[in-house]
Amino acid sequence: MKRRTTLALGAAAAWPAWMSEARAAGGAPSGTPEGQRVLRYAIAAAETSFDPAQINDNTSRTITSHIFESLYCFDHLARPPRLVPLVADGEPVAEDEYKRWTFKVRPGIHFADDAAFKGRKRELLAADFLYAIKRYADPALKSPLWASVENFKVLGLAEVRKEALEKKAKFDYDRPVEGMKLLDRYTFQLQLAEPRPRFKENMAVPDLFGAVAREVCEAYGDKIGEHPVGTGPYRLAQWRRSSRIVFERNPHYRERAWDCQPAADDVEGQEIAKRLRGRKLPLVDRVEIAIIEEAQPRWLAFVNGEHDFLDRLPPEFVGVAMPGRKVAPHLAKKGVRGAISLQSDVTFYYFNMDDPVVGGLDAPRVALRRAISLAIDTEREIRLLRRGMAIPAQGPIVPHTTGYDPKFKSEMSEYSPARAKALLEMHGYVDRDGDGWRELPDGKPLVLEVSTQPEQINRQLNELLRRDMDAVGIRVVFKTAKWPENLKASRAGKLQMWSLSSLGSGGDGQGMVTRYYGPQAGNQNLSRFRHPRMDAIHERMTVLPDGPEREALFVEARKIAIAYMPYKLQVHRLVADMMHAQVFGYRRPAYWNGWWQYVDVLPGPSPA
Repeated sequence: MKRRTTLALGAAAAWPAWMSEARAAGGAPSGTPEGQRVLRYAIAAAETSFDPAQINDNTSRTITSHIFESLYCFDHLARPPRLVPLVADGEPVAEDEYKRWTFKVRPGIHFADDAAFKGRKRELLAADFLYAIKRYADPALKSPLWASVENFKVLGLAEVRKEALEKKAKFDYDRPVEGMKLLDRYTFQLQLAEPRPRFKENMAVPDLFGAVAREVCEAYGDKIGEHPVGTGPYRLAQWRRSSRIVFERNPHYRERAWDCQPAADDVEGQEIAKRLRGRKLPLVDRVEIAIIEEAQPRWLAFVNGEHDFLDRLPPEFVGVAMPGRKVAPHLAKKGVRGAISLQSDVTFYYFNMDDPVVGGLDAPRVALRRAISLAIDTEREIRLLRRGMAIPAQGPIVPHTTGYDPKFKSEMSEYSPARAKALLEMHGYVDRDGDGWRELPDGKPLVLEVSTQPEQINRQLNELLRRDMDAVGIRVVFKTAKWPENLKASRAGKLQMWSLSSLGSGGDGQGMVTRYYGPQAGNQNLSRFRHPRMDAIHERMTVLPDGPEREALFVEARKIAIAYMPYKLQVHRLVADMMHAQVFGYRRPAYWNGWWQYVDVLPGPSPA
């Protein structure tokens, strides 16, 4: 893993002496429960579900990461990131060349209260993790993450799923699975068919391997996505779909102290640790989240003090809020702080490789995709739309992960309309009827159908793409739908092109190579790209420990990704987060989602 790049600090600045007075004088909206510490902020995309087995969007993943707990987690402040036990009792035991993993759960941890437990305290057990893993294999849940769990190759799990599918029978959670053993009340073992040297890190993803109580799932049935019950620091208190979500402190959360460990030379981190170490978690009593899709009202809510924190400053306000990557004087006088960091993410257009126009591995269609890539002016997008808050993507691997090379440059970021036109004409994409638009080699119209969302950022991206395609004679039409609708259609292979982003979920860059892995078509591999050599690289990379041989596979995978261009990779984003003076201890996670419990907010005023 590479050290996370922080371009501007300030999140840990000491609270000014006047801050308490400023807060009491109106730094937060009225209605705050007296004496409570409340974190208010907005997110730009709506949630889909709160059932870990049925979500695959970042909004829902962030929420569930504060309700459900995995065995391990990443230290809030450590950079480079460091894994620490969360509910695990010590380190796992890896045997049989990383194929047999034994985990122990710490005794005395309990789920939040729920009617499903019928008035009794419910302790977290090893069996809850085994049950959670089995849920991904249940065909009835249609889990979008089954392909990821299947790739771990737990002995016998895929066979149990296959039998349920073939017999159209209810999944039998009580049926023994060869590779899943409950050794005692707090210990379980997973036997894998192939080595998985980095398997411990997977056990740090709560929306993949977070503990789930069977009684809760069975009590709520197909409504389980509305009733999340975990062992985490927060529980769901209020919910208006796609509008407002409120979480409150889990009153039965175990005794757990703030004990993050920043690097010795991390000045900002050490200041945070000095102020917060030893405090009982969670620090904040209540989290109120508004769903505000448009950038301007989200920005105004923060400026007007309705929100304490601004998650991802919209690029169009960078010049006003952080000119020269420093907080604007008029905001700094109010105690507003900001931090800019390079994300472990990538934005991209994907081409549906099963589509008759843009898909396929034959030379003309490869040429079409590469021409589209060459015609897209990524630097203009960074300059005009993102206000300098991004760097061009050169390959599929995201920053801060293994396999990423910050010095590598490729055709992926090249802008050359002249080369694009030459490629198109060489392969028969010419304007035969003189109307200004190119046709396919067989004479049929060449039309790109790009799926999009109604938000302002998408409209702006669409205008840039239209201008770039017009310049090389390619007609483009946009099909607008909400994010959940596009995601559903994408998984079904019904979209030709779609622009979206992907955030790394761990320190290993293989997650991005998975987007090119044939068996993941329709899941992580939204493009449905299938290439024998890329599949072989992915499979070999999975079982190898980190080292020179594995690094060489990243280089080869990168070459294939660029040559065939199933994804036009756009940018790695720089993210600016802003916070009012009352917020202390925030640091943007490198690639995980849980952070609310580590951040402090001064208590708000009494209700008006």
